Amino acid sequence: MKKTIAFLLYLTLSQVSLLAAGNGDSILGEWISEKKDGRITIFKQGERYFGKITWGKKPGKDVNNPDARLRNRDLIGAVILKDFVFKGSTWENGTIYDPNSGKTYDCILTAKENNQKLDIRGFVGMAMFGRTSTWSRN
Repeated sequence: MKKTIAFLLYLTLSQVSLLAAGNGDSILGEWISEKKDGRITIFKQGERYFGKITWGKKPGKDVNNPDARLRNRDLIGAVILKDFVFKGSTWENGTIYDPNSGKTYDCILTAKENNQKLDIRGFVGMAMFGRTSTWSRN
């Protein structure tokens, strides 16, 4: 009987930890950029994840945007992470907009260190030809 109870307890705990590890919503919340010059809030719409700038040291306007109609918009509130889908351990198939260059890149997000760090891998074509920035929880 004790072995049965111990086994059931083990199964229950292992299922709970698997669910926690595979929770796409664990990325939600505020993140601070690698250079600590901006704060981004990640949110969910439907089954996709997005991120918008909620604070910046030099917020200003989106002057480098390739779309001339958007160059006068405030960077605070601008959605820079778009359309990510949770794939078990990463958030993929999304894009990141770099307001400093006005370019948009394919992107993969990976949570690390018990969800306290977030690797942002921006790339063109293949992820191996990209650059990674690490954000921290606020």
